[in-house]
Amino acid sequence: MKPQDAIAPGIVGLAVLGGWEGLVRHYAVPSYVLPGPVAIGQALVADWPLLAGSLLVTLRIALLALLLAVSLGGLLAVAFAQSRWVERAFFPYAVVLQVTPVVAIAPLILIWVDDVTVSLLICAWIVAFFPVLSNTVLGLNSADRNHLELFRLYGASRWQTLWLLRLPGALPYFLAGLRVAGGLALIGAVVAEFVAGAGGPARAWPSASWKRATSSRSPACSRRWR
Repeated sequence: MKPQDAIAPGIVGLAVLGGWEGLVRHYAVPSYVLPGPVAIGQALVADWPLLAGSLLVTLRIALLALLLAVSLGGLLAVAFAQSRWVERAFFPYAVVLQVTPVVAIAPLILIWVDDVTVSLLICAWIVAFFPVLSNTVLGLNSADRNHLELFRLYGASRWQTLWLLRLPGALPYFLAGLRVAGGLALIGAVVAEFVAGAGGPARAWPSASWKRATSSRSPACSRRWR
């Protein structure tokens, strides 16, 4: 990216921020309704020691979820590309997992998994997993037919064809899915932390509250839940 390419976005960004601050000041909008950019910057500076810890927690969850999505998504994509039966059997469930709102299943995951960090990681992984899988499968299945016939003509094995032809051709598709999954992993981590409470030590509060509530049930109800 050339330096001059950043001039136009920079001008637009400054104009938006200036207009935002001007409208907030002109209409005297309370900061608890819509804070201006100046107020947001002051809050970031004043509360940075607290926010930095929460930011590190969220980034760690997002990066681990992205790593898991890349690992499992890539391996499953190779399995799908090598076997049409495996793809037909498992790909519909991957689609169902993708279209399920993470907000709807995050409370259940927080209840089922004792470790809050692991539950947040699962929620973020669910969101980031499908783009890697679908794009990589598309790339592996998009190999040129003439090249495939040439590999068959020379007696190449399926794994040689995969390693020398399909994987290099699928790399642009994989990188496109990785770019989407990176943003989705961060979104999934933030949404899961909203459900769990907040980033950092306070994020375990809702699950702890639920466990205290269930532990206070009558013995008969407790036996039913076990």
